[in-house]
Amino acid sequence: MAWLNHPGRRLGLLGGVVLLLSLAWASESFGWLLARQPVLREEPTLALQTARLDSAIGARQEHLRRNPNDALVLSELGALYLTKARLTLDPSWYDRAERVLDQALRQRPEFAPALTARGELALARHRFDEARTIGEQAVRLAPYSIGGYAVLADALIELGAYAEAVPVVQQMVDLKPTLASYARVSYLRELHGDLPGAIAAMELAVEAGAAGTEPRSWALAQLGHLHFLSGDLARAAAVYRRAEAETPGYHAARAGLARLAAAEGRYAEASALLEPVTLQTPLPEYLILLGDIYAAAGRSEEAQQQYRLVRAVSALFQSSGVDVDLELALFDLDQNENVAAAYETLSRLASVRPSIKVLDALAWALYRLGEPETGLEYARQALRLGTPDPLLLYHAGKLAAAAGRPEEARGYFARALALNPRFSLRWATDLHRSYQEVGGTLPESAR
Repeated sequence: MAWLNHPGRRLGLLGGVVLLLSLAWASESFGWLLARQPVLREEPTLALQTARLDSAIGARQEHLRRNPNDALVLSELGALYLTKARLTLDPSWYDRAERVLDQALRQRPEFAPALTARGELALARHRFDEARTIGEQAVRLAPYSIGGYAVLADALIELGAYAEAVPVVQQMVDLKPTLASYARVSYLRELHGDLPGAIAAMELAVEAGAAGTEPRSWALAQLGHLHFLSGDLARAAAVYRRAEAETPGYHAARAGLARLAAAEGRYAEASALLEPVTLQTPLPEYLILLGDIYAAAGRSEEAQQQYRLVRAVSALFQSSGVDVDLELALFDLDQNENVAAAYETLSRLASVRPSIKVLDALAWALYRLGEPETGLEYARQALRLGTPDPLLLYHAGKLAAAAGRPEEARGYFARALALNPRFSLRWATDLHRSYQEVGGTLPESAR
């Protein structure tokens, strides 16, 4: 894998086993990794990076007071607003970005920097068809800049067009082997079942990032997630601690350590790690995890409070034009609430963006509705790439068992257990029980 550093060599995305964001919703797309990042100087702490960001925003606002139609500076300001939205989790910055980017495009309708940032905004709002169209246009206008390729690749992946995404990511790497490029290689390899290759590519992403900066800490957190996914909890912990050391207080590192503590039954430690994270960075995935930790610790009232916050935060994102239909539907299904409405939502989504995430969620809705035969067909489609995700395998196993196919269910459950028997605080115990119910014998490590 050392040759992956060489920009002139093909990455071999389709070699051997055909080649993650995940991400949970706000971090699902990799939009923030676009090539516009160099407008900020890299600083050793998030506080300094945020201060530098605010200074850059102020400088461009001042310039535009004197030159209100400067398309380049309007484009830069829009991109900075998007970075501000990501760092603060305040979706009102999306509206500000939209206004200045639309103004830039009125001045120069085919201006690639403005289009690239506009595509990133579409990704942030989960408008993936729009992002695909914009990404294609940006690539046509600026074929030697990786920004348009990044937008296009992310959109294709979220739409389920994985075969189309592969050559786009390959072109990114050939043009510029950066953290952004390697991270997307990692995700495609993960999706296609190559966890060792995904880990190797994310390690390259880490190496390509500057120490102490948020993008590199993000890459470290994703690397920790990949180790967790593969069941190597000790290595995952070491990587999360490295991210925390490089960027003290980094939310993704703290959340990763909390997930590991919870997986090992250390609920007090897990909640102590995660509670300040949810106050400062109330991502729905963190709120759900904290709710699950409280529930596992017998703190049911506090768990329900966190689950209610998920809906409040989701409403905030929706008010700024972010489509969170998939995430809310899956949340409802896990809570066993609003199942019929969730099914209708997911059926609609599957017709326009048949990604493995959407198909898996639709399969789970059909399980909740008592239609396992139909649900199993969707679960099989969700696993068509060979994605090594214990949750997808667990869902498929539950559907196969309910459909009266114990041998098939046993196979799915066994694969999930082999990856990580402690993959989910909510579902791990049921995975063990369900595997035994279809005739499986738990390995010693999973008992």
